[in-house]
Amino acid sequence: MIQEVNPEETSRAYAFRMWMKAPMPMVTLFRTLDVTPLRRLSRRRGLKFNMLMCWCIGMAASEVPEFYMLPVGDRLMRYDTLAVSTIVANCRGEISSCDIPFSRDLAKFNADYLRLTAEVARRCENHDITDSMVIGTSALTAYDIDGAVGMYSGIFNNPFMIWGRWRRKLIRTRLTVSFQFHHTQMDGAHAARFLDILQTVIAESQKALRTDARLMTASSRMAAEQTASTV
Repeated sequence: MIQEVNPEETSRAYAFRMWMKAPMPMVTLFRTLDVTPLRRLSRRRGLKFNMLMCWCIGMAASEVPEFYMLPVGDRLMRYDTLAVSTIVANCRGEISSCDIPFSRDLAKFNADYLRLTAEVARRCENHDITDSMVIGTSALTAYDIDGAVGMYSGIFNNPFMIWGRWRRKLIRTRLTVSFQFHHTQMDGAHAARFLDILQTVIAESQKALRTDARLMTASSRMAAEQTASTV
């Protein structure tokens, strides 16, 4: 469900007045995350690292109320649900975007991720979810980058996260991410708290797999059918 709200009746009233007409309302924070648990899960359980990152992003965002509001045009909208978008290399050698509905159930999210990215790759058509607040992501895993700044089209105000190739040092694996957000949606403190929560979710991610046999069953079955590769 999505509905328009009166900014003056929300905690974003001041930010709405200050930033909705700003020529550049986007802010970008950089953070280096310890993603060692995700890399181990990906290798040992046959799960896609990008899927695990997207799920952790959704989990962390669901703990920050500001993620459920987004400036759209000149209005402030409130959403009941979240989705995480990923970029898919399609069968034409081009890229398409794929919105994955967020679920706290990792097995369900994984199944949706594999099914939807495969469909997008095969059909070469974007999969858009319009009634959820979508967090954009782009994983440039073939490249060593430190982040990206200034991706503001003036049309899409959604938060966006980018990362490149992970970096190993001794036994730890680290990943630098850049997180861009519209200042009307949240302040720097909200964004920094989200990144803190994201690190905690990543650190505790193995708990989601300890008793969930469904995840391994679904992952093994659908991985064999998966033809898409995410970038």
